[in-house]
Amino acid sequence: MKALIIDDSRLARQELKHLLKSIPSVEVVGEAPDAEAAKQQIEALQPEVLFLDIQMPGKDGFALLEELDAAPEVIFTTAYDQYAMKAFSFNALDYLQKPIALPRLQQAVEKVQARLSQHEAAQRKVLGEQHQVFVKEGDHAWFVPLHSIRLFEIEGSYTRIYFEDHSPMIHRTLNYMETRLDPEVFFRANRQQIVNLKWVTQVDPWFSGTLKLHLRNGEEVEVSRRHSLRFRELMSF
Repeated sequence: MKALIIDDSRLARQELKHLLKSIPSVEVVGEAPDAEAAKQQIEALQPEVLFLDIQMPGKDGFALLEELDAAPEVIFTTAYDQYAMKAFSFNALDYLQKPIALPRLQQAVEKVQARLSQHEAAQRKVLGEQHQVFVKEGDHAWFVPLHSIRLFEIEGSYTRIYFEDHSPMIHRTLNYMETRLDPEVFFRANRQQIVNLKWVTQVDPWFSGTLKLHLRNGEEVEVSRRHSLRFRELMSF
């Protein structure tokens, strides 16, 4: 798997690279000292996992994730333990406290491998608008035709599903949902939302080269700059 190390400490990056050399399944494709450099490398290198420090000059690790439209899997690496609960609200796979021990690092990598294997299996079972899915929240359950779902929206490590007058949440990440859904119908509009293109009735140019999608029920979805480019490529001749 391709890994990117993000840490403002050069020594910490070197120590982690040295440890990862003992794990053949991991290829360190790059490193970054801050959030801005990390964003560029994530875009260029497409890593499958981030080893991400939390406290960095300028934007911290959480701020970086908030700016990404779609983040790779994340393992936080930090000298502090007080951020653990917040880290897992960002759907981090693991939280490693420095100094990092090799056995603990191996456990974290195994979690990533298991998650990536799940994604690969899910991609072989892509669901289109002709399918129906079972959705359960608490004591309520629905058997929902996918064509009736207009929007998927992330809330922490959950995804809220909008159909008819219902909006239940399921314990799945938006990244996972993206692997299960037909990309020709369900479009990742931004970091937080996937929209059913069959529900789009109007597209308006928006700020700084972005787009705004109008759905037939009156809802509006803003498309991020990067995904606006993808939308134009996908929907144009």
